[in-house]
Amino acid sequence: MSSENFTAFEGLHRIASGPLAEIEAAVRGRTVLVFDDRTGRVVDLDPRGSVEPPRGRGRPKLGVVAREVTLLPRHWDWLARQPGGASVALRKLVEAAQRNAGDADRLREAREAAYRFMTALAGDLPGYEAAIRALFAGDAAGFAARIADWPADIRDYATALAS
Repeated sequence: MSSENFTAFEGLHRIASGPLAEIEAAVRGRTVLVFDDRTGRVVDLDPRGSVEPPRGRGRPKLGVVAREVTLLPRHWDWLARQPGGASVALRKLVEAAQRNAGDADRLREAREAAYRFMTALAGDLPGYEAAIRALFAGDAAGFAARIADWPADIRDYATALAS
């Protein structure tokens, strides 16, 4: 599923899927839940439609975000000795960790996305708790068996998110 796509449900039925602008147009005036196809999170829509924030003057933002990092003194000492300083060393460490844990991270993110969606729409369906246990146990056959009798749109979307 694309990270730029969303899916809208009205009750237990999928009514639209695609970019957010298309979803907003398709569901105007309806009571729906819209999910991010990458994360499974519910997306809040502005009933007035999307409003593009005006672009300000000056240099565009580069996406750099300053946040607090708490480390032990020996960690700060090691970072200070690295070429380029702490920021460069931390970026390199994060990049290496992302490369090394790629498949495990994708699997965890897929399971969490399916869990979020299922919690929002399928929590009252039969076999919900057993399906969640099978999902996190990595039991694909058990997961499929426990959601087999669910409404097709819910079953298919949960399966797509989990894979």
